[in-house]
Amino acid sequence: MRLKKSFQLAWNILIHSKLRSWLTILGIVIGIAAVVSIVSISVGAEQQLEEGLGDLGADILTITPGFSKARGMTGFGGGGSPPGMSGEANSEQETKNLTIKDVNVIKTIANVDYVMGSVSSQGEMTYSGKTTSVRVTGVEGNVWKEISIEEIESGRMLIGSDTYSIIIGSGLSNSIFDEIPLNSKVTIEGKSFKVVGILNGGNSVYIPIETAREVFEDIGEDEFDSISVKIKDVELAEDTVLAIEEKLMMSRSILNEDEKDFTVTNPSAMQETMQETMKTMSIFLGAIAAISLIVGAIGIANTMFTSVLEKTKEIGIMKAIGAKNKDIMKIFLINSALIGFVGGLGGVIFGVFGSELIGSMVSSNTTGSMGRMLGNTAITWGLLIGALLFSIIIGMIAGAIPAYRASKLKPVDALRYE
Repeated sequence: MRLKKSFQLAWNILIHSKLRSWLTILGIVIGIAAVVSIVSISVGAEQQLEEGLGDLGADILTITPGFSKARGMTGFGGGGSPPGMSGEANSEQETKNLTIKDVNVIKTIANVDYVMGSVSSQGEMTYSGKTTSVRVTGVEGNVWKEISIEEIESGRMLIGSDTYSIIIGSGLSNSIFDEIPLNSKVTIEGKSFKVVGILNGGNSVYIPIETAREVFEDIGEDEFDSISVKIKDVELAEDTVLAIEEKLMMSRSILNEDEKDFTVTNPSAMQETMQETMKTMSIFLGAIAAISLIVGAIGIANTMFTSVLEKTKEIGIMKAIGAKNKDIMKIFLINSALIGFVGGLGGVIFGVFGSELIGSMVSSNTTGSMGRMLGNTAITWGLLIGALLFSIIIGMIAGAIPAYRASKLKPVDALRYE
């Protein structure tokens, strides 16, 4: 029997099948749709995570006062800038501020390109009669422009000769104060500043570090809230972290790890950890979706067994007029594959719409980086074709035993079957 004829007979069985066949197809649709939705959202979230972590600056290490065991996981915020990032200090360890001595020690370490200490404090900012509380970070202009991962939307970065100049985030400029044009005058803690640059997004506020020491009384003359280090070779990041820790422990007269009073944050370590977490989550969610596919496969097997029983007499007639065992097996295998194909096609369609719907709902109802991450979907042709082929294979595997049993029916017994 030719393949075309076998396909026609298998398609005829599917078209004229009873409600249970279409319920089986519905089970496959749900399973494939779940797999497509979950995988596309997981891959999209992983891509968004990699992009977001890349923006943190893999070549920027941050040293903060206080010891945190989660060295690689601190600083996942900080307004998107290394200065000001800090971990959760050990409550049993007395926090000791960083000093210019620590900066000079770090400068002597190999693979270190730039080193900059920064300070930060909370202050009142006033513009056009409106006042709000902002977090102000004091930085060294000449070094900050080499280390910062912030992007200037308009204006310029701070330079060494700046005193009462300020750079603000566009979120602060456009949302809180409606609009602060470039070169405007703003007041912080009673001091007048000129806006020389506006950053692309965020509510960050940066001023020269010496000016910050003058404006805020709570900032010491020779102390830093954090130290940012730009390294030359990212591949040597972990070795550089160990070198910094060793040098600072010697400089600060720390003999034991338990007495460490500072934390070195490595974005590369954080990126690897988060990527592994996302991959594990993707596998876990995919396994949950696969359960529905297993249920659908059982449904196909059940439908095919029943179909063989219903078509027993027809099988006997086909064998009596010359159909061979392989012809019968071919018809029922194609029939089960068609069930998988129809179910898979519907699942792919619903999966695409479902992932887009879920993504838009999450992004609209969840703010911040989490909303952007989970609201991003990545639907590829590889995913869609793979899901469809997987559905067809599941259908053929589930229908293999019923098809084999159908092919082994004896013509006489099949013709007598009632």
